Parts: sequence; structure tokens; C-alpha cells
Amino acid sequence: MRALAAKLEQICRVTGRAVAWLCLAMVIVTGIVVVDRYVFNSGSIRLQESVTFMHAVVFMLAAGYTLAAGDHVRVDVFYGSMSARGRALVDLLGSLLLLFPFCLFILWSSWDFVSVSWSIREASQEAGGLPYPFLPLMKSCIPLTMILLMLQGCSMILTSIATLAEASGDPSGVN
Repeated sequence: MRALAAKLEQICRVTGRAVAWLCLAMVIVTGIVVVDRYVFNSGSIRLQESVTFMHAVVFMLAAGYTLAAGDHVRVDVFYGSMSARGRALVDLLGSLLLLFPFCLFILWSSWDFVSVSWSIREASQEAGGLPYPFLPLMKSCIPLTMILLMLQGCSMILTSIATLAEASGDPSGVN
């Protein structure tokens, strides 16, 4: 069970590390925008929009990585002092009762939003903005984010079950 949990978590970690490179791209593009504006007295709407879109993609696709790394927002007042069994129970119930319903709702409610964007070949409304398909690709990150969060949730559930099984002396949930 822990091996499957590790594989699911690895998907989120690899995605997070890959997306992190967009932060470097954002810094470089922002530098280009600033130099272009203040040195050459010019500007590019496409470059400015691309920074916004890269930021959105980093924020969304790194959510699973953040959850895997334990860097998400959590009220640690009680969690930090709990036993491994207590933390496993909180993670299990939190994933099943909070994470999954939230992800499923966002996945379901974003589907039409993303579908319409692709069907109308949505592009930037700014003159000189990013052309099709950049906006639909960015909007497609919404359901992808929910899928990554659910994969990490599955990993947390499997790990929690294995921890609870170990704590109760039942080795059947460990492998």
C-alpha cells in the first residue's frame, strides 16, 4: 500500500518540480518587460499576460506538490503534537471529508468553463494579447489541479490506512 502511495505522491512531486522552472521564466520575462518599458519606452501585452498566466499555472499545478510536501495551510496547534496514529486519522478524514468533496465539486463545476473556452477558441481580449490556445490551456489547469490534488489525497489516504494498520498491529495494510 505504501509503494502505491509513494508512486502517486511522486507524480505530484515531479509535476511541482517541473512547474517550479516557470518561476525562473517569470523572473526573466518580467525583467524583459521592465527593460522594454523603461529602456526602450516600449511594451508587449503578450509578455505581460504571459507572466500572469505562468504565475497562475505555477500556483495551480504546484498545489499537489505543496500538499505532498506538507507545506499547505494547516492549523498545527493540535496536529503537531498528535501521535502518528492521530495524524493519520486526521489526514484520512480530512482527505475523505474535505479534500475529495472540494476537488470533485471544482472538477465538476469547471468542466463547462474549460469546454466553452476550447470550443470558442478563446484568446486574449487585449489587442496584441496572447492568441489561442493559451487561455484554454491555462483554464485546463483547473481540472488538472483537482486531479493532482486527488492523486495526492489518494496517497495520503493509503499512507494513513497503512499507518493505522501498523498501529493496530495488523500488517495486512502495510504492503
